[in-house]
Amino acid sequence: MTKPPRTTTRQPRLEPQRSNRVRAVSELLPDVGGAAFRKFGFVQSAVVSRWSEIVGERYARVSAPESIRFPRGKREEGVLALTVSGAFAPMMQHIAPEIIERVNRFFGYPAVAKLAIRHGDLRAPKAKPAPPPSLKPLSEAMGDSLRGIADPELRAVLESLAAGVAAQDETPVFGRID
Repeated sequence: MTKPPRTTTRQPRLEPQRSNRVRAVSELLPDVGGAAFRKFGFVQSAVVSRWSEIVGERYARVSAPESIRFPRGKREEGVLALTVSGAFAPMMQHIAPEIIERVNRFFGYPAVAKLAIRHGDLRAPKAKPAPPPSLKPLSEAMGDSLRGIADPELRAVLESLAAGVAAQDETPVFGRID
């Protein structure tokens, strides 16, 4: 007996639209990393990258999310697997309801119902490199206007921006005609 031919038609695979511009790696990473994160149990890669925002800096120093396993056919009431360093596991087990609440608040629905805690070593987060010192000191007026900014990172970024703008205003030595 022969099988009848299939009557379903496949949709043509759409190619990504080309923008003919240089794209930053940070633009491409969510697309590339998303498949890998889903393969290992993460619905959103942001759970890993924003773990310290979700649970707080204190708990993020001693724990890291490993995966979220959902029941078959569901996307809620999953089990969040955490790697916890050293003797912090009893503390993390004690505050498990609070962690579950924070993760669910991050997702916006009851994605996690239980925690699975595993002992393990965590990689230390890489320290951010200090911004390079500016080549020229800022003008007196510019320095005064930036002193009122409390956030040191924002102040450093604005200082480097001001130095870059000041450097663009000057004509380069090789461009002058004397």
